[in-house]
Amino acid sequence: MSHASTTHSSRHYGALLAFLLLTQAAGAAGGLVTYPQIAGWYAQLAKPSFNPPGWIFGPVWTTLYVLMAVAAWRVWRVAGLRSRPMIVFFVQLALNTAWSFIFFGAHAVGWALAEVAVLLLIIVWTAIAFVRRDRAAGLLMLPYVAWVSFATLLNAAIWKLN
Repeated sequence: MSHASTTHSSRHYGALLAFLLLTQAAGAAGGLVTYPQIAGWYAQLAKPSFNPPGWIFGPVWTTLYVLMAVAAWRVWRVAGLRSRPMIVFFVQLALNTAWSFIFFGAHAVGWALAEVAVLLLIIVWTAIAFVRRDRAAGLLMLPYVAWVSFATLLNAAIWKLN
């Protein structure tokens, strides 16, 4: 392997690491406001019968952030950082983080429902934009679409019950 290809490959894997750190940081930011509310405010809310056990959220979100990062990295390689698919990706990531601050931080369950509905639409838009640039990247977004669809339903049920 030539020095040029090694440097090129190192840059690409450095970018993958950056995407992984960015998505995990987004999750951690949301976690900072979420975690302190779980045993108190959130525990007091009425929840639907399909509310999953609390321990499932950490592993699911960690996995989803990894899938998002890999998808974004794949699209970045072919479309660049300032491309429309990447801009939409960053918008959805910001909305993803904002939801925790609205729901858990502000205890605004109704506003969180409105925000997560918009988030879901932006995630679908991201997945479509990604699949047009890199099929695998778009497919990597599908578990995220599914989980946020479920989260939207869960948020709606909690809003209705409370």
